[in-house]
Amino acid sequence: MSRKFKPYTAFSPNSSEPYFLLPFKFHRISENREVLVNEVGDFLICDKGTVQQVVERTLDSESELYQDLIARFFISEKQVPDLIDVYATRYRTKKAFLDHFTGLHIFVITLRCNHSCHYCQVSRKTETQGAFDMCYSDIDRSIDLMLMSPSPDITMEFQGGEPLLAFDKVKYAIERTIELNEQCQKNINFVICTNLTPITEEMLEYCKERNVLLSMSLDGPAFIHDSNRPKTGTPSYDMVVDGLRRSREVVPEDNISALMTTTHLSLEHPRAIIDNYLENGFNHIFLRAISPYGFALKNAKKNIYEAEKYLEFYKEGLDYILELNRQGTFFIEDYASIVLKKILTPFTPGFVDLQSPAGIINGVVVYNYDGYVYASDESRMLAENKDFTFRLGKITDSYQDIFYGEKAQWIAESWAVESLAGCSDCGLQAYCGADPVRNYATQRDIEGHRPTSTHCIKNKGIIEHLLKLIDDKEAGNEAIFRSWINNNPYN
Repeated sequence: MSRKFKPYTAFSPNSSEPYFLLPFKFHRISENREVLVNEVGDFLICDKGTVQQVVERTLDSESELYQDLIARFFISEKQVPDLIDVYATRYRTKKAFLDHFTGLHIFVITLRCNHSCHYCQVSRKTETQGAFDMCYSDIDRSIDLMLMSPSPDITMEFQGGEPLLAFDKVKYAIERTIELNEQCQKNINFVICTNLTPITEEMLEYCKERNVLLSMSLDGPAFIHDSNRPKTGTPSYDMVVDGLRRSREVVPEDNISALMTTTHLSLEHPRAIIDNYLENGFNHIFLRAISPYGFALKNAKKNIYEAEKYLEFYKEGLDYILELNRQGTFFIEDYASIVLKKILTPFTPGFVDLQSPAGIINGVVVYNYDGYVYASDESRMLAENKDFTFRLGKITDSYQDIFYGEKAQWIAESWAVESLAGCSDCGLQAYCGADPVRNYATQRDIEGHRPTSTHCIKNKGIIEHLLKLIDDKEAGNEAIFRSWINNNPYN
């Protein structure tokens, strides 16, 4: 027996109906509660069965729920709502990250590194292998491409390897960018992603002078950090903490951030990791899941775990952070803050992993040490394993060919959740994003298969949990969440 589509007339406006349905989706977040989400991310968490009442038009027009549905553009008493222009403006605001195109430009300045992290996502090289540094002519051309971006706000991020091992080239790139920007007049932020162990006073003074941000790696207490990130076979935690201390003595506090990676060992210690960040003077943490690339896949025992295990770790960590906030310690979980900005505000957080169309190319591009351009950081990680699926072209190619060429157009066919199977009708779509590179890396399919996608399981689990916490009015979670978004301590 086959199920046929209803005729067009079944969807035609009927003037006898009490109200018209506007586009929205829905999702069951618990046994007795469901959430309705419209095209701009407005939501209503209601009792089970509310969606059925809305669709069957059995709502009491005098009820508060009815008025909420009208006010939040779920239903309308007119075929075209009076405030449709306001609704359209809000939709444009949600997609504003597309206005200026690529804003994050990553320079893989070297593959040399002084660590042997077992989850490293690239084929690291020893400190003496200068052949794996970006050459000066490629730096020049990459900067030219970066400044061709129509975005008025540019982040120039240096990665590796360990970029401080090629600090002369980092300085060269920054100085040349500053010189050329006198004509372009863009707002440019400089970021160095580093383990901090090679940092010197000279480097710190330069970072202070040029207002360079330092993004360091810190996986938690020494027993976790040293296991995850040995420095050529020796412990590195004490060296990292010393580098952090020396950095804070020179550069502004706000110019230093930390990033952790969740390994198999980390899963059992969310509270210890959070406490370690507090002990080291941080008021936020990104409880980041491991990326399925490079050496992370080769060390499966240490790095590979079920998405459900990560969600248990994440929820325990988030609950502990909420507890800290209620006790008067202002502390933010960064990933939750990013998702919450999509849920609780009309704005987009600009986080490339949760965008639709996807952040690759639209938000980020990578200029690799080898003279090629990749669609994202994860794309060049695949390339280190000889998979060049997401290579956009050579640094010497034209801007048009790199950013709008055949490869970019092919990727664009699968980068919008609004048109992907399993995403297009998902009730949490407005808060998620497309990730063609991860789909390909984990499922060998650029579009991906949602029922078995770890990316989907992880994000759906986190979003559901956040909505449940918002729905718990007695706990006062929403007030804490809004304090994170505003970066203003909860009272």
